[in-house]
Amino acid sequence: MDAYSPIDERDIVAAAGASNLPLSIPGATSVAPLKIGVLISGSGTNLQAIIDGINDGRVHASIELVIASRPSAYGLVRAQRAGIQTLSLSKEVYADPIAADRLIASELLARGVEYVFMAGYMRMVHAPILEAFPNRVVNLHPALLPSFPGAHAIQDAYEAGVKVTGVTVHFANEVYDDGSIIAQRPVFVQEGWTPDDLEAAIHDVEHALYPEVVEMIAEGRVRVCENGKTQVDGLPTQPAHVEVDGTRFVRHGVRTAGNLAW
Repeated sequence: MDAYSPIDERDIVAAAGASNLPLSIPGATSVAPLKIGVLISGSGTNLQAIIDGINDGRVHASIELVIASRPSAYGLVRAQRAGIQTLSLSKEVYADPIAADRLIASELLARGVEYVFMAGYMRMVHAPILEAFPNRVVNLHPALLPSFPGAHAIQDAYEAGVKVTGVTVHFANEVYDDGSIIAQRPVFVQEGWTPDDLEAAIHDVEHALYPEVVEMIAEGRVRVCENGKTQVDGLPTQPAHVEVDGTRFVRHGVRTAGNLAW
C-alpha cells in the first residue's frame, strides 16, 4: 500500500487490514514501527499521550504527520516540539469538505501513513479518507457508544445521571460516531462530581486507552471480521462482575482492551 518504501512485513499487515483479514503475521518477531497520521482540532492532549507512549517505548509506532483543522490548535505546538511534521487547514479549505478530505488523504499517503487516528478531530471524515484507509481510520469518543453520540457526550451523560459512562475507541465510517468498536473502558461516576470532574476522569481514561489501542494495532492484534465487528486477539478473560463502593456491576460478555464494558 505504500508507494514510497519497499514492501516489508508492515505492508502485509496494512494489506490485511484493508481486506478484512487478521492483522497479524504468524511467527513474526519484529516489524517496523507502524506509520500513523493523527488528526486534531484542539489542545492535542490525546496526541501527547501517543507521543509519550512512543517516547517511552510502550507504543511501537511513528507519527508521520499531524493535521489540524484549526491553525490555532495547540496540538500543532506539541507535534512541532516532538519533531513531527504538521499541516494546518483553514476553515476556507473545509468549505468543500470532500476536497479537504481529498487533500488530507493525499498528504497522509504521500508520507506512507498506514493508519489514521482522530484525536479530538471535530470534523467528519468522508469517502476520500475512508477509501484511502479502509478499516484503518480510528476515532476516540468520550462515552460508551452507542450511548451518548455527538459532540456533547460528557455533558449529555452527566445530565442523564448515569452511574457508568466511559470511553470508546472505534473504526470510523461515513456515519458520525458509528463504526466497529475496538475497545471500551468504563468511568464510574462518583456522587458529588461536577461536569468538570467527569470530564477530567474521562480524559484520564482516554490518555491511557488510546496509546494502548495504537499498540494493539501495531502488534497486529486487531481485525475486522466478516460480520463487521472488530476482534482483538490476546485479551485477558474478564471477570463476570466487579464491585465498586459496595455496588455490584455485572458484565454482559463484552471484551475490551484490558478493562470492562457494561
